[in-house]
Amino acid sequence: MSAPLVFIDGDQGTTGLQIHERLRGRTDLRVMTLAATERKDLRRRAEAINGCDIAILCLPDAAARDAVGAIVNPAVRVIDASSAHRTHADWTYGFPEMAPDQAAHIATAQRVTNPGCYPTGAIGLLRPLVQAGLVPASYPLSIHAVSGYSGRGRAGVEAYEGGDAVGAPPFQVYGLALAHKHPPEIQQHAGLAQRPIFVPAYGAFRQGIVLTVPFDARLLPHGVDGATLHACLAQHYAESRHVHVMPMNDGAEYLDPQVMNGTNDMQLRVSANAEHGHILLSAVFDNLGKGASGAAVQNLDLMLTRQ
Repeated sequence: MSAPLVFIDGDQGTTGLQIHERLRGRTDLRVMTLAATERKDLRRRAEAINGCDIAILCLPDAAARDAVGAIVNPAVRVIDASSAHRTHADWTYGFPEMAPDQAAHIATAQRVTNPGCYPTGAIGLLRPLVQAGLVPASYPLSIHAVSGYSGRGRAGVEAYEGGDAVGAPPFQVYGLALAHKHPPEIQQHAGLAQRPIFVPAYGAFRQGIVLTVPFDARLLPHGVDGATLHACLAQHYAESRHVHVMPMNDGAEYLDPQVMNGTNDMQLRVSANAEHGHILLSAVFDNLGKGASGAAVQNLDLMLTRQ
């Protein structure tokens, strides 16, 4: 029996390139991509996606929907790295650590939607706490995050590494219309009753994310403090290979968004000031690792166990 055939559709973008690199040298699967001259050939793309075992879509949302619509072979399984299907009821959410049985659901799924980079951190922090009743689903959440410029894709890399990079800003907050595409994904998969406020930003570094969520202990259930939230997260991720809950008061004085770069791991922290009743949850991970390509390969490996 030949090794499973994995088709990467859109391998020329930042996510696709990283996936291709992470699969380089693997002997347990075969990787197929399209030549530059074939990428816009709809017939050739349809042949490729219907001839593979698992397709990984690294495409804009509209193109991802078109690619899925071109599938007529019922045996083809899909990992979609776009945001086209992240809140779709018929797709399995590709965050294996999200729930105890999520990895098993991914392993048997026909359609898996890769989480967004920012939502990976937000959902990773919030969902266990909401499900445990420690954070009310109606809590007025505000989520702040800073990503490396590769989070903008090829345009971001060109802006900071291309010919005009000298004029690139060192830091920029965006999404000021408060209509970013990620809050619905965060709301749905974290189990929130309302849309959170989301404030994203880009920094002048290539990759890495720091995401923070502040809490006022007065708005939490009686008796819930930083230690309570930390204990819940530590228990939820106790057996996780890729999500690590750091000890409280571990001496960290700042958060470096680049510390997890090149890995598929995510660090979660709970910081608290009992005097002021303030609690800060934080997540640090690679936006091209656990936030994109690394997650896709993790999901691929789970799906290959049931191929």
